[in-house]
This record gives sequence, C-alpha cells and structure tokens, in this order.
Amino acid sequence: MAQELADRRDVDFVLFEQLDTEALLKNEKFSEFNKKTINLIVTEARKLAIKEILPTNAPGDREGCRFENGIVKVPDSFHRAFKLFCEGEWIAPSDDPEVGGQGLPVAVTAAVSEYFAGANTAFGMYPGLCHGAGKLVEVFGTDEQKALYLKKMYAGQWGGSMLLTEPEAGSDVGALTTTAVPNGDGTYSISGSKIFITGGEQDLTENIIHPVLARIQGAPEGTRGISLFLVPKIQVNPDGSLGEPNDVVCTGIEEKMGIHGSATCSLTLGGSGRCRGVLLGEENKGMRAMFHMMNEARFGVGLQALSMASAAASFAVGYAKERRQGKNLMQMMDPDAPQAAIIEHPDVRRMLIWNKAYVDGMRSFMYYTAQCFDRAEIAETEADREKYQGLVEILTPIIKAYCSERGFEVCSQAVQVYGGYGYTGEYPVEQYMRDCRITPIYEGTNGIQAMDLLGRKMGAKKGKYFMDLLGEMQATITEAKGVAGLTDLAGRVEIAVNRLGEVALHLGQTAMSPQVLAAFAFAHPFMMAMGDVILAWMHLWRSVKAAAALEKDGKNKQAAFYEGILVTARYFIRSELPVALGRLDAVAVTDDAAITIPDAAFGL
Repeated sequence: MAQELADRRDVDFVLFEQLDTEALLKNEKFSEFNKKTINLIVTEARKLAIKEILPTNAPGDREGCRFENGIVKVPDSFHRAFKLFCEGEWIAPSDDPEVGGQGLPVAVTAAVSEYFAGANTAFGMYPGLCHGAGKLVEVFGTDEQKALYLKKMYAGQWGGSMLLTEPEAGSDVGALTTTAVPNGDGTYSISGSKIFITGGEQDLTENIIHPVLARIQGAPEGTRGISLFLVPKIQVNPDGSLGEPNDVVCTGIEEKMGIHGSATCSLTLGGSGRCRGVLLGEENKGMRAMFHMMNEARFGVGLQALSMASAAASFAVGYAKERRQGKNLMQMMDPDAPQAAIIEHPDVRRMLIWNKAYVDGMRSFMYYTAQCFDRAEIAETEADREKYQGLVEILTPIIKAYCSERGFEVCSQAVQVYGGYGYTGEYPVEQYMRDCRITPIYEGTNGIQAMDLLGRKMGAKKGKYFMDLLGEMQATITEAKGVAGLTDLAGRVEIAVNRLGEVALHLGQTAMSPQVLAAFAFAHPFMMAMGDVILAWMHLWRSVKAAAALEKDGKNKQAAFYEGILVTARYFIRSELPVALGRLDAVAVTDDAAITIPDAAFGL
C-alpha cells in the first residue's frame, strides 16, 4: 500500500516553478528563507504527517471521541501526535514570530497543511482551531488580551473554538439568542446555548478559549447587533495563571458519518449564571470580526478536501499498481497471458487520470490563492494590494465550495478504483470518503458560498475583482499561444473564459431583475462551472511551465513528470472543460423550473 499523501514532486513544481516562490522570498518579509530552507520545512512536515499523524487516522476513526461526565476524551493516539505537532511549532507557520509564528509565506503553509490534513483531518482540527481563535485575538484583541492569550494559543497550550451556531439559528446567525449583560467591571455575563461546536470540549489542552457571538442587551436586532466575546473554559487571572471554571458546560457530542476523532459539541453558557466573558473588538461589530476567522476557515475547508482527495488518489494509484486482476485488453485471446495489474485497464486509467487532473489542478488553485494572500501583504502599491486582496475575496467561496465537492468526488472515485475492497474498512479510502463529506456542509454550506459569490463578490467594486481574475487568465492564455503544442489548448481555454464572462454578466443582470429567484437557483451551477474554468486555466499555466522545462532539457530524468503535466492538461481541457461549457449554457438559459414547481409537486 502506498504510504504517500501528496505528490511531493508536484508540490515542489507548484511552489517553485509555477508560482516562483523564490522570487517572493526576495521580499524583506521573507528574507530569512530560501529554497533550501523551504524544502527542509516541507520535508519535516511530510515526515511528521506520515510517521506520526497518519498512523492515528484509522485508530482515531474507530475509537472516536468519548463523552464522560461533561468531559470529552479524544482518541488516545492523538495526544502524542498533538505534543509533537506543538513542539514543531506548526500551529502558526505564517504568523509573526513575535507572537509565536514562523513567518512563512501562506503558500508554503498551504503545502505543509496539505500533508497534515491528508494524514488525519479530524486531528488537524484541534491545532487549526488554536490558530483560528488565536488569529481573532491577534487581529482584534487589545494589547492586554494579546499578552494574556496569544502565545499560549499559538503554542497549543490553550485550545480554541468558534461558538457561532445555535439550535434555532443555524446559518441565520442574526437570529441568535445568546445574550451578554455588562457587569460594570469590563466583563459580561454570557448566557445561551451553542451547537455543532468543533473542539468545544477536549482533553488535549489545559484550557480552551471560546470566541462567542452574542447580543448585548439593547443592541439592534439581526447581525447589526452582534458582538464577539472571549469566553475561556477556565477563567484566566491577570498574571496568566488559571482560575476557576467558567460555567461553560458541554452537554453532549454528535455521532457523525465521519471525522469521528473530531469532537462536535453542544455547549451551554451560563447555565448556573456564572459565565463571564470579555468583549473582543467593538460592540456590535462581532460579525465583521468573525468573518475574518470564517474566511480563514473556508480556505481551510477547501484545503482539507484537497488534502483528503490527494491522499485517497495516492492510495488508489498504489493499489492499482499492485492489484492484479483480469488480462490486459490486448491479450484477452491469449490463454497463457498473466493477470494484469489493474492500472493497465483502460477504465481504471480513466479514473486515475480524472483524479490526477482534479487533484493537481486544485493544488495549483489552492496554492495560487494562498500566494495572493502573500502578495497582498507585501504589495508596494495600494493598487496591487487591492488587486490581490480582491482575488482572495472572489476566490475564497470557490475554494471552499468547488474544492470540497470535487475533493469528495475524487475520494469516491478512489473507492471505485479499489472495487469492493474500497467499500470495506480494510483499506483507507472509505474513511477519506466519509471524512470528506462534511466539507461541502460546514463553515457555510456550498449553497451559501454560491450566494455569496453571486450576490456580493461578483459585483464587488463594480466587478473589478472578477475582471482582475479574467485578466490573470487571459495573460496565461496569451503566453500559452506562443508555446509550441499548446495553441489548441490555449484556444479552448480562451473560449471558456470568454463564455464565463458572458454568462456572469447575464446572471448578474438577471439577479437584479424580477427573475432574481431563478438567478440564485443557478448560483451553484455557475460557481461550479467557474471552478472548472479556473482549473482549466491552472492546467494551461502548468503546461506552459512544463513545456519550458522540456524544451530546456527534454532528456532529463524528470521528463516523465513534465510530460504527465502536459497530458493531464490535455485530458482536462479536452474532456472535462466541455462539461463546464454545457453547464454555462444551462445557466445562460436560467430556466425557472426550480422556482415555479409547486411545493406539493415534490410529494408527501
């Protein structure tokens, strides 16, 4: 069985050949790093992921979390892995070293995280929440709050969570009922119930710092009146020592399809009237702060899905090379022909290249978006900063939704490669498929991401973000037209990009017409088609770099790798992109059947 989680050669290709991370490292912000140190960092992450974290994946899935007398116990094997993870200072790789980070480019952190999430997604949520909650403190906290919480959260000594969802509110955050009453001493009495709280209770850290959305008495209704509070599981004294328990009680954990090692908790705040919290940021600006964490979380969900897809695809390739069944199709009439490895069968090869096309394309898409974070951070002009920040804004909902759905499909295809064995617990792909299924749901369902894309991101700055994205695509198309052997592929991608622009304009206009409901019924199909066009762009870009490498030295030892990039791009652009064009044609029709069908026609 293949013990690999991601194609390291492709990881290096995306970082250093496609995205030219070495040029980024010349900036003062990243000047302490070079290609050698980046390679060492990725190598260490891969080693930790494969040797220490991956062995916890199946046992953690079987054991799951245990809820005992208000305490959640995570799988036993997670404790050693978490200790090693924290000792390696992997919780905040891209954050300022002054607050406990390593200062890495976000694109490199994406590569590191791909290994960790592919090794055990459920485990990775615990350190991920240490960072996500800590980031809120770093960005919105007072100097006192930063001094009190930040380094311990980034070190993994204290955990984190995100208390947003309530039983009657769900995705309608503005309907929350959790209240905050000022006590006159700078603290607030918090009262309410939260559900679906990942890591809301666990036994990995000595404390958990809960960011909690609540409404101060008298605040406006809806999202305009929501504030954000820091509510520790155990009160923190002014000197940083731990005080008394804070009336934050776990009332149960969910039994789930997958991610069994991740505790999904229900919490009651202030059931005994003794829950205290402090305001984080400004009053009634809680949603603005929380969206900062949500955007990071949504990018992280896309990365989780890519990571699981990459791991599942890798296991499937290893199995296909080892499993012998049936004869090679060209030897079917030969009674003495041996059984062939199933990788020789055309339909299996179709599934494997389908997986490779989506995994490689999503990896480039993910790392590119991560580098946009970096480029926005180091931009020398306001125009460049706005451009790259705008690209992050428009790409984040697609990263979350498109990668989660395609990632799940890759996991499903990996199960199919194994055949009947893939459906059993004997092999790892069925767990990857179960674990990946949550990614289209949490941190805002994919339908919500599609509504965000159509309703907010496409028209932002009078369409500037979208036009900048089209401009990036067109630049690659223009370059590819000058490369021998890529003219046809460049032309096909150009047709798709132009069609995307046309349909986007149509859908935007429809959304501002009496047919607004029909427009939003097609928001999700449009988003998925847009994701396919982006992947076609990524494959064309990858091909430009691969063709250049082969032209420079077509006989080098890595020729097969570069030829694989070209063939995979040809497959995706000629075999998968036409499906996206058909979807765009359907969006352009904007048939209102989903809106006009009577409720009674659905049955029951």
